[in-house]
Amino acid sequence: MEGKKPTIIAVANQKGGVGKTVTVVNLAAALAELGNKVLCIDIDPQGNLSDYLGYDFDNNSHTVADVMKGTCHLSNCIVFNEAENIYYVPVDITLATADLFLAQTMCREQVLRHAIVTDEEIDKFDYILIDCLPSLGILLTNALAVADGVIIPVQMQKFALNGIVQFEDIFNLVKENINPKLRIFGILETMTERTAMSKEIDKVLNNRYNDLVFGTKISRRIEAANSTAERISLVSKKSSTIGDQYRQLAQEILNKEAAPNGV
Repeated sequence: MEGKKPTIIAVANQKGGVGKTVTVVNLAAALAELGNKVLCIDIDPQGNLSDYLGYDFDNNSHTVADVMKGTCHLSNCIVFNEAENIYYVPVDITLATADLFLAQTMCREQVLRHAIVTDEEIDKFDYILIDCLPSLGILLTNALAVADGVIIPVQMQKFALNGIVQFEDIFNLVKENINPKLRIFGILETMTERTAMSKEIDKVLNNRYNDLVFGTKISRRIEAANSTAERISLVSKKSSTIGDQYRQLAQEILNKEAAPNGV
């Protein structure tokens, strides 16, 4: 009997600064805390997730850029952060030239998918979280081509919906042409405040996306910025408000997966 495949979630939004990396790391930590084996994949050439998890960019080890070039298996790039109990595949700046080195590659939109589905070691994970860059190019397409679904973080500020509308276009293209199983796992409200603007955006999101908006909201707090600087997840800080919110998000995702129709 074939074992259960990992659930693959891309965390993406065309708009930058919405909390994608903080969401990936802290959701991963929360899922791991609940007993899941979690792998994060950093496909943003800026390497914020890799930095957050303490990657040494000077050690010349293999990264996801090597995977995309076809010179390395994904499982050979995995690094383990023992403190967070999170496995991750780091990135380096050479991935910024992905459009160039993938230009002549056959099925270039599915290179990451091929790397994941053909690597038996990856089947040992329960969840794979992909930290996407704020772009609508080939790297995002690769993430959507392999993902079961997408979490879209939305910062509760003016013009917040602009990024989602642009993102929906490429989401629909990938779903129609490459990955018909792709779905939106949920819209995650981040950096929420008790302001009229935040309340108005929440209302618009709920009217547009209904049940796709997560019940969990992530607050705007300085501890989030401090967490990335300290390279310590908020979930590992037992007194963290945002850490508790990501625990709630993890449980909400698990509850949705356990529902009859899945996430």
